Amino acid sequence: MYCLCAAGLSAILPKIALAGPEEAAARVNEITGGFASDDDLIVLDLPEIAENGNAVKVAFDIDSPMTRENYVRAVYILADGNPEPDVATFNFSPAMGACFASTRMRLSKTQNIHVIAAFSDGSFSSASAKVKVTIGGCGG
Repeated sequence: MYCLCAAGLSAILPKIALAGPEEAAARVNEITGGFASDDDLIVLDLPEIAENGNAVKVAFDIDSPMTRENYVRAVYILADGNPEPDVATFNFSPAMGACFASTRMRLSKTQNIHVIAAFSDGSFSSASAKVKVTIGGCGG
C-alpha cells in the first residue's frame, strides 16, 4: 500500500529542471531585444569560488551620471544554472544619484551570472562572471 502511494506521488510531482545557458540567453534577449553589449560600465563583485551556494554575494556598481536625461532604469541579475534564470531586478531613478546594489542569491551549482543594465535612453549594457559552487544551495 505505501509503496503504491510513494510511486503515485513521484509520478505526480514535477521534476525540477534547471535553467541552462539557452534559457538565460532567451531571457536576456527578452529583456534587451537582442541589443545588450558587454562593456566596462558594470563592475561586478562576485566570488570566484563559493564554498556554499545557499548565500552567494552579488554586488554591482554601474558608471552612470544618474541625471534626468541619462540614468539606469533597471538592473537584472540572471543565473543560467538555477531552476529559474531570474534572480533579482533592481529599479533605479535619477533621484538616487548612483547605481549600485548588493544582495545574496542561492546557486544550485557552478554557473554563469549575468547582470544587464537598462538605461533611460533604451540602450543596454551587460556583464557576466562564472561562480564555482562547491556545495549547491538548491538541495545539492
